[in-house]
Amino acid sequence: MRRSAVALLGALLATLPATAASAELSATGQGHPGKLLQRGTVSTGSSPVPFARVTLYQAGDHRGGEAKALGRAESDAEGRFAVRYRRPKDEDAVLYLVADAEPVRGSGGAQGRTGGEGRRPVRLTSVLLPEPQPTPTVVNERTTVATAYAMAQFAEGSDIAGTHPGLQNAAGTSHNLADVKTGRVSPVLAAPPNGSETSTLRAFNSLANLLAGCVAGETCGELFRLARPTGGQLPRDTFQAALDIAHHPGDDVAGLFALSRTRQPYTPALGAAPDAWTLALRYDGNGHELDGPGTVAFDAEGNAWIGNNYHFGRDPRRTVCGGEQLSKLTPTGESAQGSPFRGGGLYGAGFGTVVDTRGDVWVGNFGFQGRGCDYDQDRLNHSVSQFRQDGMPLSPVDGWQQGGIDQPQGMASDRAGNIWVANCGGRSVTRIPDGQPWRARRIAPEDGSFVKPFDVTVDARGRAWATGNRTDNVLLMAPDGRPLRTIEGGGITAPMGIASDSLGNVWVANSGLVDPPCEGTRWDGPPTEGVDPRDGADAASVTLIRPDGSTPEQPFSNGGLFLPWGIAVDGDDTVWVANFGGHRVAQLCGARRSACPPGHRTGQAISPADTGYTSDGLSRVTGLQIDPSGNLWLANNWETVPLQTNPGGHEMVVFVGLAAPVRAPLLGAPQQP
Repeated sequence: MRRSAVALLGALLATLPATAASAELSATGQGHPGKLLQRGTVSTGSSPVPFARVTLYQAGDHRGGEAKALGRAESDAEGRFAVRYRRPKDEDAVLYLVADAEPVRGSGGAQGRTGGEGRRPVRLTSVLLPEPQPTPTVVNERTTVATAYAMAQFAEGSDIAGTHPGLQNAAGTSHNLADVKTGRVSPVLAAPPNGSETSTLRAFNSLANLLAGCVAGETCGELFRLARPTGGQLPRDTFQAALDIAHHPGDDVAGLFALSRTRQPYTPALGAAPDAWTLALRYDGNGHELDGPGTVAFDAEGNAWIGNNYHFGRDPRRTVCGGEQLSKLTPTGESAQGSPFRGGGLYGAGFGTVVDTRGDVWVGNFGFQGRGCDYDQDRLNHSVSQFRQDGMPLSPVDGWQQGGIDQPQGMASDRAGNIWVANCGGRSVTRIPDGQPWRARRIAPEDGSFVKPFDVTVDARGRAWATGNRTDNVLLMAPDGRPLRTIEGGGITAPMGIASDSLGNVWVANSGLVDPPCEGTRWDGPPTEGVDPRDGADAASVTLIRPDGSTPEQPFSNGGLFLPWGIAVDGDDTVWVANFGGHRVAQLCGARRSACPPGHRTGQAISPADTGYTSDGLSRVTGLQIDPSGNLWLANNWETVPLQTNPGGHEMVVFVGLAAPVRAPLLGAPQQP
């Protein structure tokens, strides 16, 4: 009799869902020997999503690769699931959950089928935390939006795949948007310098609400119609719809906003339509290290290195002197161990921070300081500083001063190991061969027609191009530094930043009016005289210079260009422009038209033509670069209304998953990872 009872009990247990049996498993998440158990809940708002097919995937390890299914389960009537799987051999593997379901109708978890042919329009996703033992995970609309945006450059259908470190860093960024343990907004997004200080949290919730309407069986058809990219296919599920919105954030903005108000389980949400459906996070490291960040450079692991104009000070009314700190932020925005770093002659860094072939970091010491600082600026602005990857300074206490360095601004590092420095105060460029300062040489055209050089880039052939701000031209140099020619015309007007693409072209950001504060020029405030508060500077534009030095007759002047400063090219040769005003970044179709939306021409705006991609998290932006995850980092260099005692901004602003990834470090022309 006892044996019969035991057999009957065993038979009954065998019929229970995996979630019921999981109650007998240890809290460590371990089940059968050699296997792990990933538990979790599929939900929408505060309601469960029952009977979802849940698959645990290991992301592919190369671009365009396929993900590997590790295990499957079905959620019970309360949305709970448990997936058994073996731990991948790759310790860096990215794991994620995909839950496919029918829309949930009514209350109490009742479902209705709408797809036919086995199609399930509800697909929710969640990226797991990289922990030794599985943590119970929520899969809902918030975690789905976080996955879609952070993994925008790595996801296709249910497959997520990419190379190290971009894929792993993107997984980390997803957790800065959603807390996968709770399904709530992550602590990073919920608190300053994000939270209520910007609209990103509300935009994130509105995007989750967009999906929630479909999960409820109310808006799937309209969501898929509005999310469909121009010339593309209709999305088949909610995750693909979120991906399409992330890839084309400026399309059908008003319609999507109206639809997001159909159901609002996630609050606070937007009260008005945004300019575009972008998500921008602000990072401030340890909260007291960034002050006037000039630009950013990424090392091979995707860490962000940032020079600062000013010594950190929270009160803008108190005078600060030049920044003596080099910040290193992790790919997810935390202050790296030991950061900020000091020494090596670092003082008042400007627009120049680069990483070389060895992983060393180079910073140009422009000598910025707040009004009222009594240091002798002229003694401190003739050097560059060099640091090892661990933050140890390699340059002497006065920095490297060879080669005529004078008020250095933009810098470039090339694949041959050379460092190029634009001397804004010296009418020249300094070339440091193979990173050996004792061999540094000053380069200048013989006729002197090169005033206030501001930035420099290196093309795919190893040639260097530098902007002459006051001479409205660009100097072209051979790989060995010999001046070859100067390029004028094509709308080059008060140029600032310059960037190369993989096809041999270079792109110039024309401010139209900015006169950099070198060669004795002083600023009493932002250079905004003559700038229309709505439309920006009249001559704000971008010039394309072809490999042979020729230019189109007219520059490109659309896409929300306001007061162009920094410029960068991503892994698809798309062009991005930072603006020192207008709280925006512009995106232009590059020379690789196949990467642009259908029908777009080179130079045509991809971002909204009137506004660009705006963010109330931006202030006055100078530098920008793209990391190996496709995140666009911008430097909040000055406050919007700056006091000259300490005008510096205090954050890096990161548009999540917006650009095509770039291999780091950036050595000359951009390359795909």
